[in-house]
Amino acid sequence: MSVFRHLGLVVSLAGAALLSGCMVGPDFERPEAPVLDSWGKGANLSVDHRTGFTTRSAASVPWWHVFKDEALNGLIAEAYRQNVELQAAGVRVYQARAQLGIARGELFPQVQQLKGNSENIRFSTQDPIIRDLERAGLVDSHISRVSAGFDAAWEIDIWGKIRRDVQSAKANLNANLASYDDALVTLTGDIAATYVTIRELQQLAASSRKNAALQKKSLNLTQLRLENGVASQLDVHEATVLYNNTLAAIPGYEAELAQAYNAMSVLLSEPPGKMKARFSGRSGFPRVPAEVAIGVPADMLRRRPDIRQAEYIAGAQSAQIGVAKADLFPAFTISGAIGVRADDFSNLFTGGATTALFNPGFSWNFLNYGRIRNNVRVQDAKFQEALLTYENTVLSAYAEVENALTGFLRSKQQALYLRRSLRAARSSVGEVEAQYEDGTASYNRVVDAQKSLLVAEERLIAAEANVLTNLVAVYKGLGGGWAPENVRGLISDETRAQMADRTRWGQLLDNPVGPSGKS
Repeated sequence: MSVFRHLGLVVSLAGAALLSGCMVGPDFERPEAPVLDSWGKGANLSVDHRTGFTTRSAASVPWWHVFKDEALNGLIAEAYRQNVELQAAGVRVYQARAQLGIARGELFPQVQQLKGNSENIRFSTQDPIIRDLERAGLVDSHISRVSAGFDAAWEIDIWGKIRRDVQSAKANLNANLASYDDALVTLTGDIAATYVTIRELQQLAASSRKNAALQKKSLNLTQLRLENGVASQLDVHEATVLYNNTLAAIPGYEAELAQAYNAMSVLLSEPPGKMKARFSGRSGFPRVPAEVAIGVPADMLRRRPDIRQAEYIAGAQSAQIGVAKADLFPAFTISGAIGVRADDFSNLFTGGATTALFNPGFSWNFLNYGRIRNNVRVQDAKFQEALLTYENTVLSAYAEVENALTGFLRSKQQALYLRRSLRAARSSVGEVEAQYEDGTASYNRVVDAQKSLLVAEERLIAAEANVLTNLVAVYKGLGGGWAPENVRGLISDETRAQMADRTRWGQLLDNPVGPSGKS
């Protein structure tokens, strides 16, 4: 048992050295971000309740629920369960969690070899020397030896190299969690934007069909008037041109609509062909909320996952500077072997069978100082690059939100004017058609009025779609939601089952890492 007491002493001394040791390299601090006091400055806009915005923070609910569109809610929920890219982002979180386990394992002794051996040696009794020695009781012609044990090595983390590597792995895990949330934000925004596009194309196609029906009536009336001698052939030609031009727009809208259906199928990770039936009912736009809570710029910095990801990437790289600097100093190790040896298996675990070998040592690559110093400089430059990337991410986020706010407010103004224009265009068509039938207006005025009506409807549909698309961009720019909805376990049950069938994941798949980075 004295061997194990010596081993305990060595471990205690190594632990004391580890606890008293420093960690070389910088301690990471959150980078300073550029400051934006309030929204709207980039476009000289007044963002307040008069424009439909409020700077209060919204309740922690999914932002797309403000549209009160059950079809949209269902599509997003389905995509969360089965989108392939989101699944891949979730799997990367598990990969980072396993990498953290590898880094933590380096803090403990590493078993290099587990071994056992059994020997049976029999000397020839025909040898007269062996026979005489055996008769004298000096040797045994049959010798048995049994042994078992393991070799191990432990690098004492005096300079914090391994602990810095653990810090880097933790930050990398958090970066992957933020990347998952960013994929979630992107997916949600893409589905909402594609949904708006589908509704827009449906309404454009419906508007063309409705106007084509109106123009067909005018064409029939013009042909009748030609037969009665009160219209010219030119009137018929103009009516035919307008009617067929309107019909020609419909196949284009239908082709774009088919592409939008396929885009939505990709977002839901399902084969094309099923989406059209899901949009066969109501074709109107989702409602625009009367008030949009956008908070203040500081809220965005805390909420956007790409900003958090850039911060964690910088933190992971900061720790790598310490890992590189530790190579400038001696590395202290304890290696050795512990085992048992006896002449028979029954005596293998008795007190006197224990054997041990301890070999403290150190290594110091002082002849490679130039290479190590340059590696430190490489890691430091990468860290500085990560800090600049973080700053650029913040600036880009500000610009993204400002652009979306500008687009939303300006498209709302545009839609207001276009609604007035559409009302006037509809009145104009009715009046000019009545005048044409009375013979007080030429047919070219009818053509102009019907063209204006079609253009006004198309422009209003496009403007209303822009209002929604820009509002989606506002929410996406602000972080995609006030509390990103991580699905259970970051991956689907099917993906979890496939991984569990291939590899023994232990409790990691049952108790996955959550948004806070805790398992």
